[in-house]
Amino acid sequence: MREQVKGRVYLVGAGPGDPELLTLRAARLLKEADTVVHDRLIHPAVLEHARPHARLIYVGKEGGGESVRQEDIHTVLIAQARLGRRVVRLKGGDPFVFGRGGEEALALEEAGIPYEVVPGLSAGIAVPASAAIPVTHRDVSGEVTFATAHRAGGAPDWAFLARAQTLVLFMAGDRLEEVVSALVSHGRAASTPAAVVEAGTWEHQRVVESTLGNIALEARRDAIGSPALLVVGEVVALRSRLPSLVARGSSIAGHALPRVAEAGHE
Repeated sequence: MREQVKGRVYLVGAGPGDPELLTLRAARLLKEADTVVHDRLIHPAVLEHARPHARLIYVGKEGGGESVRQEDIHTVLIAQARLGRRVVRLKGGDPFVFGRGGEEALALEEAGIPYEVVPGLSAGIAVPASAAIPVTHRDVSGEVTFATAHRAGGAPDWAFLARAQTLVLFMAGDRLEEVVSALVSHGRAASTPAAVVEAGTWEHQRVVESTLGNIALEARRDAIGSPALLVVGEVVALRSRLPSLVARGSSIAGHALPRVAEAGHE
């Protein structure tokens, strides 16, 4: 018989960065939490929702730099819950979209820890929108494919991704040349409109728009850093018809996010 655990873990999506995109439920749980276990790409203003005496535990991952092992994160969540604490595991975007939330849920399930999942606004939707790119449009694209450039256990299925009407590729900033080469070699036209969005929804968001064949060169010339998201498809061309959104840009004016190397996800 499993022990009765008084604590509970909430796997909470913090959204893509802009603190005003945090859900009401996420904000309420932060105010009630005893412990907040948070990732690197969490806006400081989001952490300000935590109550004054909550324990903040940083478990960020940084590709090419120091990172907390996923197994150690599981250990922290389980240990804090067994102390009877209300634990918010705060993750960028949505916990179940390239956020390893599935791994953490399985670990909590196996340990007998009560938990809930609180969805967040995924960067795959929010970041293109903040860059004035609708990922679907009835006249242009009736489907959208979300994928990651970092994949454990092997390369992405480039032949499949090259056929996507609209492709939104997470964690592409540090390997654009490789991505472009793979897509073009698997049949995607080099003339396809493409855009890279750096730090989407943050106050220093930047967008480079070009063709797929030239996007890596132009992003490198503009020193686009990470985190970055790549959008490929005819929907990118709609951006030129939405100058009001392009001019408005990101809607917040808070703390700046330091550029980081991208960590590999699921």
